[in-house]
Amino acid sequence: MPISVTIPRLGWNMEEGVFVEWLKADGDAVKPGDAVFRLEGEKATEDIESLDAGTLHIPADGPKTGDKLAVGAVIGWLLQVGEGSSPPPVDEAIPKRRHRDDADVVRRVSLGATAVAPLGEVTSHPQGEGQKKAVTPRARRLAARLGVDASQLRGSGRDGRVRERDVPAPLPTSTRHFIAARMMESRRTTAPVTLTSAVDATNLVSLREQFKAAAGEAVPSYTDFLLKFAAVALQKHPALAAQWTDAGIVPAASIDIGLAVDADAGLLVPVVRDVPSLGLRAVAARSRELIDRARKGELAAREMGGACFTITNLGAFGVDAFTPIINPPECAILGIGRIERRPVMDGDRVVGRDLITLSLTFDHRIVDGAPAARFLQTLAACVSNPAPWVSS
Repeated sequence: MPISVTIPRLGWNMEEGVFVEWLKADGDAVKPGDAVFRLEGEKATEDIESLDAGTLHIPADGPKTGDKLAVGAVIGWLLQVGEGSSPPPVDEAIPKRRHRDDADVVRRVSLGATAVAPLGEVTSHPQGEGQKKAVTPRARRLAARLGVDASQLRGSGRDGRVRERDVPAPLPTSTRHFIAARMMESRRTTAPVTLTSAVDATNLVSLREQFKAAAGEAVPSYTDFLLKFAAVALQKHPALAAQWTDAGIVPAASIDIGLAVDADAGLLVPVVRDVPSLGLRAVAARSRELIDRARKGELAAREMGGACFTITNLGAFGVDAFTPIINPPECAILGIGRIERRPVMDGDRVVGRDLITLSLTFDHRIVDGAPAARFLQTLAACVSNPAPWVSS
């Protein structure tokens, strides 16, 4: 029986995707693990792999580059041995949205059903003998159009094979559209309240200077410290890590924290998983890797979903305080302002202290003001006395 080729869900709030291109042609043989087509989700483009085998049939009215397609839409078929070239009628219903506890993100497509598995490399052929660098036909054509020497590109395929994605030519993107949709969804579906507190960060600044003085080690950023402190506060106040769902308020299974990154493609939010299990240096290494890959456009959708809390830092831009927007279905988001040396009263004396402004926006449907304020108090205590809460 023919197996349908369908549009998968690349993120929990994804209702449609943008079709980029077929990676297999009509009549091509498809094996499990072969990349069949490329799809742009909310903030990432994925090569969609097959879990089944067959001969690909692309109908005459099949999708074209730039077409927006609903999740679950049938776009082609895998024909089995002995089956004709005419596809069956498209009568499958669009799958219902999965609940968050079903799986993190759909990665691969069983071309008629969905399954959770990590996204692998697109199948590529090994380089021929004596060839300096293998280049796929698609990559060669694109490079020629753009005047790029494909042989000088760094390939991401097997044995350094240059693929189309390696050619520095951005495909048309709807990232701004998705960001706008997410922001409007937040405003429409949450009851946001923001609490702001100026916190003494003098000891935090001193501790970071000690890290800087340690030769040969990467220096954790202030955001890295706040990631660790937020994890401590979330463990003490788990209501701030809960999520609003159709089934009610659901507690977080693990403390996975999103990190807002300013990239050329727009605002991206990679996720640092299981922060409490990581030492400060491990947090720093992981966040640095995610930020670098986000700015290079190398993140997969699975690396930007499933957080229970988000942190955004605008301190580097000289911003003191701001109102961050909740990333639904999360309960809260923390905004970090700049650290500035200011005069403060210490008894009857005026002394200089390093102050940082923290802005916590929370969803009042999930948690009330007093519990949110207690969370912020715990966070402030960690900032004021950071040493006990970090381990290298």
